[in-house]
Amino acid sequence: MERVETLVEIVQREVEDYHGPALKATTYYFENRKNQEYVVVMVPDYEYPRKYRADVVVMARVVGSTVIIDEDTTDRPLYKELMRAGIPRDQIILAYAGETAPKISSQENQ
Repeated sequence: MERVETLVEIVQREVEDYHGPALKATTYYFENRKNQEYVVVMVPDYEYPRKYRADVVVMARVVGSTVIIDEDTTDRPLYKELMRAGIPRDQIILAYAGETAPKISSQENQ
């Protein structure tokens, strides 16, 4: 019997896929499973003085049945990867592009 991935598993996998080798930088993947938050950050290799600061590459979270993408600075948009993985566009909010995220109650994600 084939296993069906959950929304959270898809988001986790797709965000983690942005973690990997980078030119003159190191990427790190972090997740907060309790709050269903997933992020990849990039830290430039140390040069002194440092020319660039550490920055968020992609950041997404799952709230109910909605994926909120808070940041995406890539040339491979996360929302397109999520759609390829089967998440409908109407379940994805691009907060970084000005789309409005729903109000979140403190108990909704617990």
